[in-house]
Amino acid sequence: MKSEEWKALSIMNMYMKKPSIILLGLLFVFASSGNAQELPQIQKAQFTKSFREAIETIRYDFLGTHKGKITLKQVDKHTLHVKISIALSEPVPQDDWRLLIQPAFKPKFNWAPHLTPTSKNIIAQHVFRSPALIAADEKQLLIVVPDLELINKQPPVRWYMDMDAPNNLLTLGMSNSRVTDHVIYERQPGGFFPAGVVEFGFYLMVYTDSTSLKNPFRRTASFFWKHWGSQLFLQESHVKKKLSTYVNHTYHWAFHSWKDAVWQQFQLNQIPVGAATFIVNTTQSPNYPGRVDEREFRSVWNQAWFSSLRSASGLYRYARRTGNDSLKAKALMTKELALSFPKKKGFFYGLIATEMEQIEIEEKKYNRSKGWDTYYWGNSNRNPYTWDPRQAPFHLLDMSWTSLWMLRWYEDLEKDQRLLQYAQDYANALISVQFDNGFFPGWLDLATLKPMQHLNDSPESSISVTFLLTLYRITKNSKYKMAAIKAMEAVMKHVILDGRWEDFETYWSCSRIGSQDWVGKKIIRNNMYKQNNLSMFWTAEALLESYRSTGLRKYLQLGQRTLDELLMTQASWQPYFIPFPALGGFGVMNADGEWNDARQSLFAELIIRYGTLLKSKEYIQRGLSALRASFTMMYCPENPEVKIQWEKKWPFFGKEDYGFTMENYGHDGVSNADGLGIGEFTIYDWGNGAAAEAYNRIVDLYSELGIK
Repeated sequence: MKSEEWKALSIMNMYMKKPSIILLGLLFVFASSGNAQELPQIQKAQFTKSFREAIETIRYDFLGTHKGKITLKQVDKHTLHVKISIALSEPVPQDDWRLLIQPAFKPKFNWAPHLTPTSKNIIAQHVFRSPALIAADEKQLLIVVPDLELINKQPPVRWYMDMDAPNNLLTLGMSNSRVTDHVIYERQPGGFFPAGVVEFGFYLMVYTDSTSLKNPFRRTASFFWKHWGSQLFLQESHVKKKLSTYVNHTYHWAFHSWKDAVWQQFQLNQIPVGAATFIVNTTQSPNYPGRVDEREFRSVWNQAWFSSLRSASGLYRYARRTGNDSLKAKALMTKELALSFPKKKGFFYGLIATEMEQIEIEEKKYNRSKGWDTYYWGNSNRNPYTWDPRQAPFHLLDMSWTSLWMLRWYEDLEKDQRLLQYAQDYANALISVQFDNGFFPGWLDLATLKPMQHLNDSPESSISVTFLLTLYRITKNSKYKMAAIKAMEAVMKHVILDGRWEDFETYWSCSRIGSQDWVGKKIIRNNMYKQNNLSMFWTAEALLESYRSTGLRKYLQLGQRTLDELLMTQASWQPYFIPFPALGGFGVMNADGEWNDARQSLFAELIIRYGTLLKSKEYIQRGLSALRASFTMMYCPENPEVKIQWEKKWPFFGKEDYGFTMENYGHDGVSNADGLGIGEFTIYDWGNGAAAEAYNRIVDLYSELGIK
C-alpha cells in the first residue's frame, strides 16, 4: 500500500468511528485479500463492556496483498492477546507495516517509552526495555504491550511503536530505522519480508478501577514481571554467581592493576587526601600497546552522578568487613577530600581538577594532566551555561546529594562531627534560598549566589527533601522537616502526575535535543515531557522519606506510583538483540539508547526498600536484579558473553583489566554481537565503584536477603 493511501485511510478511519467487533476468546480468520481498497481491521463484537468502551477501532496494513489471519485469546477478564499470522508465498519488499489502535475515548494521560516528536519518528525496538503504550482518562486505562516472545523469534524486520496523542492513535509496526539527534529514531526504507509466515502480536489490557487509574504504571510493570521478568530472574545463571567476586575485581582493578591510572593521592593543607579519578579509558590499560591519551580533564567529583564520597563509603564498608586497613585508609582519605571542598556562605564546590595540556609525540597529540600541584576547584560542566568547570555555577542538586552522603557516613560508619557540621552549614544555606512555592533553585551564580534561570521548579528539589529529612532525623530540628515537606508538596503538585521529570541530565548531558525549546513544555505529539529517570528516583526516595517522617500514606501511595514509573525504564526481559544479560538493567530517558546503565546500582536499594515495606516479592526481585545487572558490563571471566564483546573491541585486554566496566551499553542507540555498543572508558564513581558500593551497602543493611 502506498503511503498516501495509508494516510488517507487512517484519516478516514479517525472520523468514521464505526462500531467494530472483537470475538473474545475465539479464533477469527480473515482470508487473504487482494482488495487494496479496504484496510483490514480487527472487528469487535461479542466483547466485554470495558473493551467496547475503551477501543474504537483496530486497523492494520496489508503485507504485500496479504492480510492474514487473526487469533484472539482471552488471558483474563482484563487482558486480550492478539496475534496476526501472515503467510507469504513470495518475498515482499515493504518499507513499513502498521497496526493502529484508536481508543474510544480522548486520553488525558499518555505514556510511551520514547519520544516521537514528528510523524516520521518511531519508537525503535532497540529501546524496548519494558515496552508499552498507555492511555487513560478518568474512567478507563488502556495498555498495549508488544508480544516479547514473538520479538525473540527474530522477525525479518524489527518492530516499533508510536503514540500520536493529538490524533488519538497508538501504533505498532515493523520498519527499519535510523538514529537522528541523540537519540531519536526515524523510519528507514528497505524493509524486506522473505517467503514464510510473519507473526505479529500484542496484549491489550483495560482497567476501570480507581487504584489502576491512580497508578497507571503498576498494572503494566506487574504484567511484565509476571510474564517475563520473574521467571527469568529465577532461571538466569548469573543469579547464582557470587556478586562479591565482582566487588573483588573492582577493588583489585582500582587499587592494584590499574592503580597508577585510577587512584589519585595528594595533599591539601598538609592533609593527605585521595580518591579514584573521574574517568579512565582503554589507553590507560597496563596492556595498551600505545601511549596514554586521557579522555577528559583529570578530576575528582562529588556530584549527583559521580560521587567519590558515595564510592568511598562502600569501600569503607568492604574494608571494615574484610579487615583491610589499606583500603580503609583510602576511604578515609576520600572523606577528608570531601571535607576539604571550600564553602561560600554554606554552599560548596562539586569537583577538584588539574590543569591539562596537549603534548605532541611523533606528530600525534595526547591529552595529559599537569599534576595535582595545578589543582583548582569547580563545578559540574553538565549545565545550561558553560562547559568550563571553573565557571560552572553552584548546583544545589550536587550539594544536597553530597551532604546526604555525609549524613549517611555519619549515621552508618563513623560519628565524625565534621561531617554533620559541614552538612548542617549547607542545610541552613539551602533553606535560605527556598522559594515561597516550596521549590529550591536549580543553580546559583558563583559570584552573587542568586538563583539562575533554569530548573527552579523541578524534581531536582526532591533530593534536597531526602537530605533535609535525614538531617531532621539526626538533629530533631523541625525547621529542616518543615522546609522538606514544603518542597515535597510542591513536587507532588506540579511534577508527578504531569510526568515533568526534567533535570540536568534530561537536557544538558549527551542528549541535548530539546534543550533550546522543550524545557518546561510537553512534546505535543506525545503529550509527554522529555523525561529522565534520575528525577523519578530522587522523588520516589523523597516520598518514602516523607512517609517515614510523617506516617501519612499519601506520600507512600505517590511514592509507589513514582517508583512504578521508574520501573518502566527497567529491562523486564532478555531480548535477542542485546548480547549479554539485560534483565534488571535500566535505561536513562525517553530520548536515549542505553541498556544496563550504571544508575541501576543506585536504584537497587530503593526498590528493595519499597519491597520490604510493602511486602512485595516483585519489588525485591527487581531490586536484586538491578544490583546484579550493575556488574554485567564488567570485563571478567564471570561474564563470558560480555568478555567476548570486550575482546572483539579491545583485543589487547587481559587479566590485568578484569574489573574494567563501561557505564552502559548501546549508548548511541544501536548494538550488535560484534562489539558495537561497547565503549572505551570506565567511570569508577558511576560504574564499578558505584556498583561495589551498592553491593556493600545492601549486604550490610539487608542480610536477610542472603546476598553473596
